[in-house]
Amino acid sequence: MIDMEIPRLIMDSAYSKYEATIKKQVMAGEIPNHIAFIMDGNRRYAQEVLGKSTFEGHKLGKDKINEVTHWCKDLGVKHLTIFAFSTENFNRDPEEVDYIMDLIEQTLYEFADDDEVHGLRANLKIIGDRSLYPERVLKAVEYAEERTKDYDNLTVHMAIGYGGRQDITDTVRSIAQKVKDGELEPDDITESLISSYISTKDVPDPDLLLRTSGEIRVSNFLLWQMAYSEFYFTDVYWPGFRYIDLLRAIRDYQKRKRRYGV
Repeated sequence: MIDMEIPRLIMDSAYSKYEATIKKQVMAGEIPNHIAFIMDGNRRYAQEVLGKSTFEGHKLGKDKINEVTHWCKDLGVKHLTIFAFSTENFNRDPEEVDYIMDLIEQTLYEFADDDEVHGLRANLKIIGDRSLYPERVLKAVEYAEERTKDYDNLTVHMAIGYGGRQDITDTVRSIAQKVKDGELEPDDITESLISSYISTKDVPDPDLLLRTSGEIRVSNFLLWQMAYSEFYFTDVYWPGFRYIDLLRAIRDYQKRKRRYGV
């Protein structure tokens, strides 16, 4: 009888060596300061790969956030922005939305109480329309932000109920109010001023946008902030996203020439 474990061990060993080789290459280059993730493909992963309900895909997608956070910290990334739930996602089936809200609530509490997170000194901030959140999620948001507010080694923005157009609209509304109140003049409005009012004003714009699942679009995510971001799209569904996939994305980023229009 053939021992199926032997070829599997050989494959695992080869994979580990390959991953180590890519990591060595990546660490020798420039690491993106800020990576933004569109974590797409939870439902398709559950249905196509596992043959299970979409809820199982969302659960695995939640767990992947913690893994990716630790991977990024290991590589020296300073800022993450994760697109967890868009304004449009609220239009899904109410049962699915309610389940995802439960997962988000759980994620926030787990993040806030995770000893490893505190060891990383990771600061969690939530962006999005909080008026759309269920009360239980709003409480979890406030708890997580309070627990991590003094940390600055790694900043994690989680976008919940977020839309890029709404982000810009809210920013314009805030500036317009300042003009109306006489605190600003129209000539004071510059790109820098707008950036100082946008939801991610406390971090630099993303260097790299990474979207999973094979879809090639930005889906109303960080529209102002991604003017000069590099884009990377992978066919891998978010729950199946691996460390080596992240390394490949960063390696690809490092090969590009960022001229900023010059």
